[in-house]
Amino acid sequence: MRADTLFTGGRIHTGDPARPVTDALAVTAGRITALGATAHALRDERTETVDLAGGALLPSWGDGHVHPLIGGLGLRGVPVRDCATLAEVVEAVRVWAEEHPEAEWITGDAFDPWLAEGGLFDAALLDAVVPDRPVLLRTMDHHTGWANSEALRRAGYTADTPEPAHGEIVRRPDGSPLGTLREFGALNPVLALVPLPDLAEQVDALRGTARVLASAGVTWIQDAWVEAVQVDTWIAAVADDGLAVRANLALLLEPDGWAGRLPRLAADRERVEAAGGGRLTARAVKFFADGVVESGTAALLEPYSDCPHSHGAANWTGAELADAVTAVDALGFQPHIHAIGDHGVRIALDAIEAAARRNGPRARRPVIAHVQLVDPADLPRFAELGVIANFEPLWAQSDPLMTELTLPRIGPERGARQYQIAALLRSGARVSFGSDWPVTRYEPLAGLATAVTRQTPEGLPEGGWLPQERIGLDEALAAYSAGVAHQAFEEDAWGVLRVGLRADLVHLAADPYAVPAGELAGVAVLGTWLGGRRTH
Repeated sequence: MRADTLFTGGRIHTGDPARPVTDALAVTAGRITALGATAHALRDERTETVDLAGGALLPSWGDGHVHPLIGGLGLRGVPVRDCATLAEVVEAVRVWAEEHPEAEWITGDAFDPWLAEGGLFDAALLDAVVPDRPVLLRTMDHHTGWANSEALRRAGYTADTPEPAHGEIVRRPDGSPLGTLREFGALNPVLALVPLPDLAEQVDALRGTARVLASAGVTWIQDAWVEAVQVDTWIAAVADDGLAVRANLALLLEPDGWAGRLPRLAADRERVEAAGGGRLTARAVKFFADGVVESGTAALLEPYSDCPHSHGAANWTGAELADAVTAVDALGFQPHIHAIGDHGVRIALDAIEAAARRNGPRARRPVIAHVQLVDPADLPRFAELGVIANFEPLWAQSDPLMTELTLPRIGPERGARQYQIAALLRSGARVSFGSDWPVTRYEPLAGLATAVTRQTPEGLPEGGWLPQERIGLDEALAAYSAGVAHQAFEEDAWGVLRVGLRADLVHLAADPYAVPAGELAGVAVLGTWLGGRRTH
């Protein structure tokens, strides 16, 4: 046997406790065939040698919760992501509208929800620059929209419009819509009016996102929100080996009429599996147990501190969620449940427990994503039920979202038990990491820095926010590699560097163990390989 590729000239961190570090790695036919001196012995004149140039080679990373199509298309609208004030957002809308007179709708994604006091956005500000075409912008968490008056008019929203199920039309004192729409019950009627890009544009956006993720060292992703109309986009994108990552799809299941949609989920899974060639699967089902704290829609066990009459909004009753999770579990799907508030987390755990009790034992590996607030009584249930806690580590910092919106809404006691990554690891629970991009940055290196330090990019606060929840670099790297591979049911294929496993690799310009933790986000990714094929 000879090596097709030999990696040498730097430190190779395998992620395998049996052999954590080596100096060479050989790849043949897309698989790791040797490490160390044995790898050197497989080199001949036809072997490609990759000089790590003093950097490091590691297992590539997965993203256990990301929105590649939503994010890719969102980048093509008004560039509001980096706006620092409301005035900047409004000016960006004005400029984009002038430059695109042909656009029927003006849309933009991922602006910061703390730019307006209390997260309340007024249509009048958008009306001043675009009075005659509909405008819909979505905050970085995608749970809140900012509409102008024309968008509200087209959706039929008036003072007489009943409050939608699973959503809120924020109103002025006279009952008329302010322009702020919270959660999907209020957003979806407006989103349904926005023309979809054609298939070619969607495929281009998806493939572009895959290339961007590959450039950050990612080789596997969980698309955590796939609607039925998007399945064909994924199938088209994977054709002709057109994706730079492997992907699993979580098919969305909403509460209304959920049982009638089960056959469609199963049929879409079969279509994806048939077309995916092993690179694309659709083995998960996505549930939204609740909303988000910043908009007051996360479901809490106790009332909001700034709104004592509200516990937030669970999208499912506990009994309904248990029935639906049990049904998709019986079909062999992996439940993937968005749960932010401690009540949302509890009903998600209850539903998973019900599915296991009713359907019997199997390797189900359910995922609860985000896990912002967990009641102390529920912490041990993750390990007991085999639930994977999928965290977005970039959320675990004291940034303006936390200080200006989240903490005032939940108060100091609950605020001090957010994103308990270390506590769940200590309990024996399995943890995976994701980005939730476009909500936050897609680069795992940025997430590693936050998970290890619990600090902002500016290094604040000194000592870290809730420092008891900091984790070590070994644990953080494993959450992005072996942890996501476990979530994907693929720990026998990738996630560590071991002979026989797929050569999914990332080459960094510096050894992450030799870089101050707060500087990890600045380390360059020099190369990414998926099954031995270079994707970046």
